[in-house]
Amino acid sequence: MASVYRGRDVTLGREVAIKILKRELAADNTFRTRFRLEAQAASRMSHPTIVRVYDAGEDTRTEPDGSVRAVPYIVMELVSGRLLKDIVEDGPVPIADAIRYTDGILEALEYSHRAGVVHRDIKPGNVMVTASGQVKVMDFGIARAVSDSSSTVAETTSIIGTAAYFSPEQAKGEPVDSRADVYSAGVVLYELLTGRPPFRGDSPVAVAYQHVSETPMPPSELVDAVPRSLDAVVLRALAKDPFQRFQDAASFRAALEATRDGRAPSKKQVGALTSELYGSSPRQAAETARSLRQLSTDTTMTRTQQGPPVAWIWAGIAVLAVVLISVLFWVLTNRPGTTVPTTSRVVPDVVDMSWDRANDLLLQHDLQAQELQQSSDKIGAGNVISTDPGAGTTVEPGQSVKVYVSTGQKMAKVPTLTGLDTTAAGNALTGAGLSLGTVISRNNPDLATGVVIAADRTEGSEVAIGTAVNLTVASGKVTLVDVVGYTADAAQRALSADTLKLNPTIVEDAGCPASAGGRTVASQSLAPGDVPIHSTVELRVCTGTR
Repeated sequence: MASVYRGRDVTLGREVAIKILKRELAADNTFRTRFRLEAQAASRMSHPTIVRVYDAGEDTRTEPDGSVRAVPYIVMELVSGRLLKDIVEDGPVPIADAIRYTDGILEALEYSHRAGVVHRDIKPGNVMVTASGQVKVMDFGIARAVSDSSSTVAETTSIIGTAAYFSPEQAKGEPVDSRADVYSAGVVLYELLTGRPPFRGDSPVAVAYQHVSETPMPPSELVDAVPRSLDAVVLRALAKDPFQRFQDAASFRAALEATRDGRAPSKKQVGALTSELYGSSPRQAAETARSLRQLSTDTTMTRTQQGPPVAWIWAGIAVLAVVLISVLFWVLTNRPGTTVPTTSRVVPDVVDMSWDRANDLLLQHDLQAQELQQSSDKIGAGNVISTDPGAGTTVEPGQSVKVYVSTGQKMAKVPTLTGLDTTAAGNALTGAGLSLGTVISRNNPDLATGVVIAADRTEGSEVAIGTAVNLTVASGKVTLVDVVGYTADAAQRALSADTLKLNPTIVEDAGCPASAGGRTVASQSLAPGDVPIHSTVELRVCTGTR
């Protein structure tokens, strides 16, 4: 959907990725509006597992025919590494790596869902793994911008990509929420474990239909090394009914972590879970559905059985009437009240309160607060970022409420930079979670070109993650002064001084008359100005007779 360029932010002095949307998308006014809004939502997210969105906007381009068209763009964090898609193409990954990669994806989703952003297009092609093993999820919000602006399902699927990672509700064109991302993450975990997605077909429509109606084969039946404990987790994540899945990314992560203790369900228990989630014979149900569709469109079939007796029809109508009256009576006599039952509690809103105050308020509501630390660049240290369950949720008395308390902005330590070349210094900053800022050259008689002389941040000091560090580097040159007219000794002293450290040599020229003042420099081999360090400068001294 776009062309991506490597660029440099000249204001902040950092490398960036610039994504310029293709012409057919840029021509859609509705899409451009939705894209801008979604990019703004994504730009508010700052998390180590999410590729940052720095900026988004529109440029204009004049065509040869004189028309002017919009060119939407998005400026993102530049990430070096491998696409998870390329890693998966090499075959099933080790179990530990599969869990680690999936956990990184779920960590990103846990953060984005709390921010109210649903990705909608989780797949290996949208996940990067850096050289250090850090998972980075990208393109948040873009899938929604595409799907909300497309006129048909066919158009949407052609833009978003493969149907292999669709949730059933996406395949059916229904509204989606964060549980669609949970399903897609389950598909990615399945592929990491087995080397293939759970459903494959000759066309995207065939694959989408399988997401809706087919039962996935447990991963351990494809790869013997996969433990059954992961079977249970994957099957739960791939439940057709969103209410039978993990209800959030945090629950999915907890279930993955629980598989590390070695406990695994039996094959019978996995089979029971499959029946619970997918029914006793969904494949047979799918075949029945296909047969019914064929019968409904086959005009050559003739009816051989008479309709039901008239008495049965009237009996059915009577039963239906009784049911409708009963439902109407139940609705009228069970209107929701405005008060909370004494057996329930409502989670209060404690966002941006101090931990002590939030804890006291939750205790007053007969709820137990569980403090969890989390960095934030928006909420001050010691104050509440969010709760789980969220404010306004009805819960049982005494229930534990997770309270995420801000530790302030995440900090990084400035590494040793002096003496490194510019490339090595940039790598050291990136590895520490910082960025390379403005690079200024300065003459130095001892250091080669590009070697760091100093940084504007003290080595070992702590600064905010992502801070740009400005460097002063050696130019590899010194400024040669004009020594013509100096005595030979004075010129040698000036050029070999510690501020220049050049190599002056005297060249006696008998072809020109010696000056009345003695041995003075008549000319120099290099012109005044910047010259490479440790350069040799020939000083011509006239020694001839007058």
